[in-house]
Amino acid sequence: QVQLVESGGGFVQAGGSLRLSCSASGNIFRIIAMGWYRQAPGKQRELVATINAGQSTNYADSVKGRFTISRDNAKNSVYLQMNSLKPEDTAVYYCNARLYTTVKDWDDYWGQGTQVTVSS
Repeated sequence: QVQLVESGGGFVQAGGSLRLSCSASGNIFRIIAMGWYRQAPGKQRELVATINAGQSTNYADSVKGRFTISRDNAKNSVYLQMNSLKPEDTAVYYCNARLYTTVKDWDDYWGQGTQVTVSS
């Protein structure tokens, strides 16, 4: 069993900042990558940012320059610093971890989601 627990969502005015945190625990052999996705009402889930074990990052064009993803490998944790938030950033944000539970078995795991609401 693997669990991902997120925290840090909330309500903020446009231009404000929030920091999301996610910690993975359980039967983890090795984490390949961690990331954040979001889903707004009526829309499909979309990638926000990912970071691999070597700290290489990837961002959606819509958040480049505003969001920063970081990772603490020792704590199996990933963070998302969100600055200059816009109303269109409003969504449920989900933490993702792609990881090995054994030397050869890997899968994607998801957190329960945390709501981010940005008012105009």
